[in-house]
Amino acid sequence: MSVRLHARLAAHRESVSRTLTEAAGEDVVRRLWEKDHTLWKPDPEEIADRLGWLRTAETMREQTGALEDFRERVLGSGIEQVLLLGMGGSSLAPELFSRIFAAGSGGEAVAGGEVAAGLPVGVLDSTHPEEVARREEQLPLEQTLFIVSSKSGGTVETLSLFKYFHRLLTGRLGREVAGTRFVAITDPGSHLQELGSELGFRHIFLNDPEIGGRYSALSLFGLVPAALSGVHLDPLLDRAVEAAGDCAAAVEPGTNPGLELGAILGTLAMEGRDKLTLTASEGISAFAPWVEQLIAESTGKAGKGILPVVGEPLGPPELYGPDRLFVDLALPGDESRAEMLDALAGAGHPVVRMELADAYDLGSQFFLWEFATAVAGWRMGIQPFDQPNVEAAKVQAREMLARYREEGALPESGPLTADGGMALYATASDLGRGGDEDPARTPPSVAEGLQCFIDQAEGGRYLSLQAYLPRRAVYEDALTRLQEKLRDLTGCAVTWGWGPRYLHSTGQLHKGDAGRGLFIQVTSRHEVDLPIPDEPDTDDSSVSFGVLVHSQALGDRQALHQAGRQVIRLHLEEDGESTLQALSVMY
Repeated sequence: MSVRLHARLAAHRESVSRTLTEAAGEDVVRRLWEKDHTLWKPDPEEIADRLGWLRTAETMREQTGALEDFRERVLGSGIEQVLLLGMGGSSLAPELFSRIFAAGSGGEAVAGGEVAAGLPVGVLDSTHPEEVARREEQLPLEQTLFIVSSKSGGTVETLSLFKYFHRLLTGRLGREVAGTRFVAITDPGSHLQELGSELGFRHIFLNDPEIGGRYSALSLFGLVPAALSGVHLDPLLDRAVEAAGDCAAAVEPGTNPGLELGAILGTLAMEGRDKLTLTASEGISAFAPWVEQLIAESTGKAGKGILPVVGEPLGPPELYGPDRLFVDLALPGDESRAEMLDALAGAGHPVVRMELADAYDLGSQFFLWEFATAVAGWRMGIQPFDQPNVEAAKVQAREMLARYREEGALPESGPLTADGGMALYATASDLGRGGDEDPARTPPSVAEGLQCFIDQAEGGRYLSLQAYLPRRAVYEDALTRLQEKLRDLTGCAVTWGWGPRYLHSTGQLHKGDAGRGLFIQVTSRHEVDLPIPDEPDTDDSSVSFGVLVHSQALGDRQALHQAGRQVIRLHLEEDGESTLQALSVMY
């Protein structure tokens, strides 16, 4: 068996056992493999054509030679760097591969697995103008290969980034040569396929259209950048195929790890343990954000959901309420979290631990979590392959941009209060203070307004920090500290994510779950701004990256309000780094 799963479920063991018995009675595993949409819904829409991931590892083994040949041709062409432009399902697996299997000289060991000679592969999944400018400055632009990755071919962030970099390269190299610096990964018949053909892309990879974005790690969306990173594809896919065998219909329910993990996730979520706290060995920690999207976007709908909590340092058992499930992934010999996990299990918290042989076991983990998510959807009575609420924020952002093009400004009222280099944007109901007629609705300071908002975090609620900031280490450190401190202060789960990336990840859950979230957007003024070309070959520009990222923050705030959620925006007006660090120290 490729997956070794050790579960300590305390009071939930009997209910999970009943779920496994029910799954056997309903023939869940066989029906899943046969792509029986009635496991989840009577309507096959966005189910019957979203189950290609079940056999993608097996089919992709036929293409590993071609992908590794592609890597060798790129290495021999003078390319020094790869930058993937994508969002959500198109970016999280490539980022995982680039972080865990860093490109190195032949035979370098990474997290216990060998890698081939490869290229540095970066991922740009931000529309913040300072982040785009930083990446541009770091690149040897004329020796960079850009991967434009989008299943639909119409993702606004991805196309905006593509137009920006294509215009830069056209100015330096001319249109014909510029096209050879781009590769597309997309579905057949998409706008991106047409665009790539028109502009002379080096290669256009067409993926299986029956694989949804968040289930695409072992398809071309994950494996093209993985191959360029130096990942040996055969062992990765072999482990995935072995995991698929472990989860086959002929396997007894009690020994099927995908069924067992799915039963645990779904059963405990229905019993109130809907905060999935993920921990992992440092060498494979980048796997957690991929799981975060898979679980959040798949289960957060119809008033239900499982909230993945990523990056939170473990604390003593008394810090946690009865809404937590802990899952730990460990490399051999890593016992750094064992004592704390034992303490949590001893206090009655459910704890699942899996040990990986090496980093290539992530192949089995991809399949395991995908299978388990499908099973959890069955247990919870939800459809795990669509994302009905993701479009809400996109619609609002498009409306904001349309207003900007017409009026030259985005629609937004002034802050509720401002001081200390920060401005607080909120309504009275966001702060739990009643209607606009309430004379006490305006807090005298940003700190008091923020505290008023945080005081509402209790009884199974959660806080979500949404950072529309450039991805600087200083911001990441401050947000992680703030996550831990707010957890300790409130006893609630606290998550954080980069905007607008989270819109393609946890954004579905934020609007589709039971509505227990409290959302804090963090924005800052832009030191620089960059125009987005209206077309790849023109200097004409009707919006900038600064306008786009601000419209996305405003659009998501409006979508959250329309879904009945409470959300505030904290704007860092002056020195954003110092202000955010001071805020993290304040708590």
